[in-house]
Parts: sequence; C-alpha cells; structure tokens
Amino acid sequence: MKVQDALDYANSYYFPELIFGSGYEVMEAERQKGEDAMKTLDTDWRAADEPAYSYDLVRELGDRNRALCDAIGEARLRNVSSGFLSRSLSDDDLCAGIGAIQKRSAASVAREVRGDRNAYAVAYVRKPIKGTILGIDIETTGTAPERGYILNVGWELMDLTSDAVPRDGQAEFFGIPEDPYKTAGVPLENIHHITWADIEGKTPFRENKKLQAQLLKLMKRYPIMAHNAAFEDSWFMLHLDGYAEARREGKIAVVDSRDICRKLDSEVASLPRESAPASLENWARRRGTLSADEAEQHLGLDDTDLMLRTVQAEFNLKNMFAK
Repeated sequence: MKVQDALDYANSYYFPELIFGSGYEVMEAERQKGEDAMKTLDTDWRAADEPAYSYDLVRELGDRNRALCDAIGEARLRNVSSGFLSRSLSDDDLCAGIGAIQKRSAASVAREVRGDRNAYAVAYVRKPIKGTILGIDIETTGTAPERGYILNVGWELMDLTSDAVPRDGQAEFFGIPEDPYKTAGVPLENIHHITWADIEGKTPFRENKKLQAQLLKLMKRYPIMAHNAAFEDSWFMLHLDGYAEARREGKIAVVDSRDICRKLDSEVASLPRESAPASLENWARRRGTLSADEAEQHLGLDDTDLMLRTVQAEFNLKNMFAK
C-alpha cells in the first residue's frame, strides 16, 4: 500500500456496524487492509526526517483494529504473525542502552562494536555500570500489539550498585472489552493466570491517560530495562501515547536484560537451545535469585523484581559496578 492510500484509508469514514455485520470474509479483508495501512504509515513515519503526520494516526488505527479483531475472534488470529512485533532491539538501540547504563554516548559504544554483535559482550564490561534503571514488564492477551491488549504492567526502580534493593514498585491491571472476553475468558490465562475477576471494571490501558503520562515521565527520566525488551518496546509503540515520539527523539533508552544474559553468561552457549537458557526463569536459577522449586510468576511486578535482582547478580559476578 502506498503512503497516500494509507492516509486516505486512515482518514476515511469508518462504519464498524456495517463491517461487523457482513461476515467473517469481509471482516478479515478489512483487518488485512487496516494492518497494511498501519504498517505503511509506521514505516514511513520512522524513516521520515520530519513526519508529515502524527503517530497518533497509527495508534488510532490500532485501536480500530483491536475492535475488529475481537469481532473476528481472538482464537482465529492467535497464530497469525504480527507485523509490529520486533524480535530484537536494533544495533542502535543496543548501543544506546549500554551507553545509558555506563553514562557514555551511544556513539562511543558503536565505535567499539563496529557492527559486530559478538563485540557487545566486551562493550558491556568495558566501563563501570552506574545510575538508576527502570525495570518494567507487561502481560498481554497475545503477541501482536496491533490486535491485543495490555492486561498488567509492573515496574520498579533500582540503583545500579552492588547492594541496591529494587524500590518504588507498582503494579496495575487493565480492563478489556466485556464482549467477548467475559464469556470467552482472558486470552493466555494459562500463562499469566490473570482472570476476568482480576480485570473486571478496570480502565483499559489505552484509556488510562493519567497512568500513561506517569509511565512516560519515568521512561524519559530513567533507562528502561525489560527481559526481551523488544516485546515491551513493540507494545508501547502502539499503546503508550508519546512513547513512539520520545523514542524517535532519543529521549528513551531501552536495555534488554535477555541480551545481557546472552552476552555475559558463558553458560548460555553451552546449554541446549531447547532448554531456553536465556529465559528469565532459567537465568535466575543459575544466579541464585530463584530457587529450583520456584517458577517465574508471569506477572509484571514479580517478574520485574526477579529480573532486576538477577541482572544485579550477573553484574556482581563480573565486577561491573562502579566502585
């Protein structure tokens, strides 16, 4: 789809009642067209020196698309790949993240790495770790941020020192449409164990503007860390007002604790890939922050706390904190 066609689609009159009442084939064609328009605008917006339109347009198309996907049925779309879920952070993001926790520029990290991903292991330990990090984790109804909802967000701050304790933790739950989920159940409940009773009557994340503003303010102040941070980053792009703009302007630095695990924990390379050695649960067990009879909770604040303590243990093992 061309950019102008995507803009025309986004700005056209939209009559959901007509589409929802026209059967599966019509709804599915509309979903594909809408997601194509979203991706076209997202790609163009990211590449432009000065975007000709607000990223609000992409987020609004996402809101429209979620309602359409609810009408199609979450189960029907569960295994359809997402055009908005990134598998990993870019090299630029990794350099910026390392720079943020070492209080140096991303450019200086990039000069050391020179595009070689194997060189990040050296970059992580070249300079002392210092400052404060914002750990964050989300639980969602699926993997596709253009189709699903954020159910739970948990976050904590931690000073990057050898003996710091995570602090100022907060957890919030968010509602999703009663139709169809009150009857059908919360998607992925078997993983995150969030039931309808946990979120009934809660304000949806996209409508909770006060909390969005609170999160964005924290993210601009502190580097954010998540395990497989590309997941959180992808979701916040489409769900958190102002996040995409702040990322574009370099006001938010993202650190991936899974990348830290893969680069610093030498055991990862020697363990079978099918054992998921870089998963938070397995990494935490190796670092003694999770006992053998415990399991990752898959709830925002619990997993954030575990991640921060595990990263701290890894950094202590490698003597990476500033003296």
